[in-house]
Amino acid sequence: MPKAWYAVHTIAGHENKVKDVLTRRAQVEGFWDVDMYQILIPTEREMQTRNGKRYEMDRKVFPGYILIQMQMTDDTFKLVKSTSGVTGFVQSGNKPVPLEEYEVRRIMTNLEASKEAPKVNWNKGDAIRVVEGPFSDFTGKIEEVTPDKEKLKVLINIFGRDTPVELDFSQVEKL
Repeated sequence: MPKAWYAVHTIAGHENKVKDVLTRRAQVEGFWDVDMYQILIPTEREMQTRNGKRYEMDRKVFPGYILIQMQMTDDTFKLVKSTSGVTGFVQSGNKPVPLEEYEVRRIMTNLEASKEAPKVNWNKGDAIRVVEGPFSDFTGKIEEVTPDKEKLKVLINIFGRDTPVELDFSQVEKL
């Protein structure tokens, strides 16, 4: 039976724990490198600003899911299903459905791209609040994002008129 990628639903927030427990169980039971090959939790790097400080964080692309590359046998199915924190496979009827090869390639390509440059979580039209600088505590709407310079052009209502202001990523937070 050929190996394939399967999506497994977990309790939200327990993806890392499930991965660790499942890897250990597979090694103990002798399935690792024989029937189970890889467990992946797709994440991407993201820049976030909190309290005026910038953080680079990993954000789960599919919260509540892990991807497992394995050969589907009765034993591997039971091993995964009986692991604490696993709620089930993505399946059709009673049979787990493997991911299509193009889906896996797309996921892997997107993960590689996100490792090179963290995703900027600012978009045109987002409502923001200025947290530092001369416009502190003003709210506004993003008009333009320049990720390479880490700058935003924001429309802030000053004296009853929308005024464009250029701010750093670190000077604002999302509402």
